[in-house]
Amino acid sequence: MTDITTELLLLATIGFLGWGFYRARPMGKLGILAWSQSAVLMSPWLVLFGLMGLGIAVNLVSILFLLVGSVVLYIYLGKRLRALASQNPAPKSKFTAPPLDANGPASPLGSETSQAIASPESPQSTTPESAPEVPPIPAEELKRMQGLFGIDTFFATETIPYQDGVIFKGNLRGEPEEVWAQLTQKLEDVLGDRYRLFLVQNPDERPVVIILPSSNGPKPSTASQRILAVVLMVATLLSCCTTAGLLLQFDLFSHLERWVETLPMGLGLFSVLLVHEVGHQVMAKRHNVKFSWPFFLPALQIGSFGALNRFESHFPNRKVLFDVAFAGPAAGGLFSLAILIVGLVVSSANSLFKIPALFFQGSILVGTLARVVLGDALHQDLVSISPLVVVGWVGLVISAINLMPAGQLDGGRIVQAVYGRKVAGRTTFVTLIFLGIASLVNPLALYWAAIILILQRDLERPSLNELTEPNDARAALALVALFLMVAVLIPLTPSLAGRLGIGL
Repeated sequence: MTDITTELLLLATIGFLGWGFYRARPMGKLGILAWSQSAVLMSPWLVLFGLMGLGIAVNLVSILFLLVGSVVLYIYLGKRLRALASQNPAPKSKFTAPPLDANGPASPLGSETSQAIASPESPQSTTPESAPEVPPIPAEELKRMQGLFGIDTFFATETIPYQDGVIFKGNLRGEPEEVWAQLTQKLEDVLGDRYRLFLVQNPDERPVVIILPSSNGPKPSTASQRILAVVLMVATLLSCCTTAGLLLQFDLFSHLERWVETLPMGLGLFSVLLVHEVGHQVMAKRHNVKFSWPFFLPALQIGSFGALNRFESHFPNRKVLFDVAFAGPAAGGLFSLAILIVGLVVSSANSLFKIPALFFQGSILVGTLARVVLGDALHQDLVSISPLVVVGWVGLVISAINLMPAGQLDGGRIVQAVYGRKVAGRTTFVTLIFLGIASLVNPLALYWAAIILILQRDLERPSLNELTEPNDARAALALVALFLMVAVLIPLTPSLAGRLGIGL
């Protein structure tokens, strides 16, 4: 029966791809590239089902590497798709645009920034159906926009049509925060809330003003997305209890009658996730920005990888981006650290868990704290610890992996807020390389790299005022957060562990 089901799934998948290719052909190269992206993402499962149908067992790690390879190819095809889409003629406007070169219209912002502002939700999904021509800004409204500027704020020298908005190049004549506030207020006074004003840099690090309709901003979550968030939350609670069962040395699915035993640790792990998300939501509300419900990521190894979130409204500046991104791991991390310390203090010879002392070499931070609190107890082969130590340790790991400086993870948003989009892009690349190397010894790193590549690789959209940088206090907090992330995830070397007295 299993073989028949596998063959039917394989045939259905091939049929779906064939139907998609038939639908894509009339769209030309754009359609074929869009279809190719779907085919590439489905290829690992086609290989898996095909080999299973032939009775060939496949190593899970091989499938994961194939999945990562398909995602890399998906990203490449996405870039080709955007490049080809950008060569389509721009819609005619009532005001003059700069001449186009042989490669099509060039945005003065650079392709990455312009895509993030204009299409923040899914910049790689541009197709002829999803990119209809838009009418230019009415001449009367354009004239009012041009009247916003002056010699004491922003002296506009050039007007450039940009999708359904307009870009003004010129010279900044004041402090970015004050200029943005003045221009935004003037725009609201003359045109209401129909438009949003961005103050950003172009690739030459020159300030430009972009005005776009409010309608193309971030969209609120739909009812189906919120239902999905609730389903994932329930699944994550279940995965936390499953992880608790594994720590208690039994399989919850094989011994469902023992589910009550998993609740204390399972709820403890889940509480860390909730505190993390409450930190995000409280800070977002404080700054009057909308932040989506969390989409939790269940994981049997550690209960959960955390959650995915997105901004459902524009955020005014990079300081707000930092505050919202930092609040989650700060709340969850401090909560986990408190649980860990309490667990170490109450640990005794009668504690529930007995683990090898060498386990404490798995984290610089945890190992050092354990040596301070437990002292000579770490010289033994086995160390008795409270379940709270396990909950706090796993909570710190979850907070730390979300502080990795990549894409739209909390760490990636923090780096983008403090150091800018260019640095954030580079740290994302370096983080993925690091995870690829780490996956050779820990499969968990490969899972997380795949999640980042598929769901979180893109940087956060630019803020309305991208020029004003966070203050030195926030920059210092960012360094502290990144340092603690390393201290949690990087193990102690044997020589350092020996000097600390961890293990025999």
